[in-house]
Amino acid sequence: MSTAGLIANSIKTKLENALKTKHLEVINESYMHNVPQGAETHFKVVVVSDKFDGLALIKRHRLVNDILKEELQHGVHALSIVAKTPQQWEESDKVIESSPNCRGGFGK
Repeated sequence: MSTAGLIANSIKTKLENALKTKHLEVINESYMHNVPQGAETHFKVVVVSDKFDGLALIKRHRLVNDILKEELQHGVHALSIVAKTPQQWEESDKVIESSPNCRGGFGK
């Protein structure tokens, strides 16, 4: 059984189905923000797909945002996207940088 939440699973399923991903990571970064424990509001996705071939980075991001428009309209506050072609992924060091700490919120 997966320990990912409902929103994370929805993101994973939608991206896998729409993009036929070669590699996919859905990382819940909500814990880094001033939200209740177990929240699913801030995510980073690492998506590798042949469908990105020939697309500029902004078009890749727009494609991912369009696929996840429902989640973005209903609870997901932030989505960080790493979108690569399989060739770019293979040539990379496959190390995903950590997101910076939250600088906003409700005064910690």
